[in-house]
Amino acid sequence: MAGIALGVAALIIVLSVMNGFQKEVRDRMLSVLPHIEVFDASGVIPDWQATAKQAQLHPAVLGAAPYVDAQSMIVNDGVMRGAVLRGILPEEEPKVSIVASKVKAGKLSDLKEGAFNIILGVELARAMHVGIGDKVTLAAPEGQLTPAGTIPRLKGFTVVAVFEAGHYEFDSGMAFIHLADAQKFFR
Repeated sequence: MAGIALGVAALIIVLSVMNGFQKEVRDRMLSVLPHIEVFDASGVIPDWQATAKQAQLHPAVLGAAPYVDAQSMIVNDGVMRGAVLRGILPEEEPKVSIVASKVKAGKLSDLKEGAFNIILGVELARAMHVGIGDKVTLAAPEGQLTPAGTIPRLKGFTVVAVFEAGHYEFDSGMAFIHLADAQKFFR
């Protein structure tokens, strides 16, 4: 009897730990990313406001916000790191994620159109040896065609905030910039 009781207790404890771990991982992942992303076949939604209004007609939709998502290379003093760059509207982003509450230094609202500011994950900032006010250079994956050949498209950005999602993948490989700046940079 004692052996069966011990086996059942061990099973219950292991299942409880695994369920808690799964919930924690899911909550941390979904804190930075929205639960659903809507795409157009062409890759660009020309009128995102109309699409957002249509999506919000569904009772389960709590919010909608536009974004530009692309891979890029971040460079600072010879240190290079690949990152997922997400162009957002700071005033709309709190409707779909809690990234604003995950900002540890600076503010999400410091992303201003045309200022070319950037918010880095805490581990990415640490790896790049940068803090608030420092400059980093972003390199787009698609180069610019010139008569001399293809040259990389580079742009300087100022670090205005650092976020910590609690999920290493996001903290070490994600950055946010203003939507308009992302649209200009990635064309």
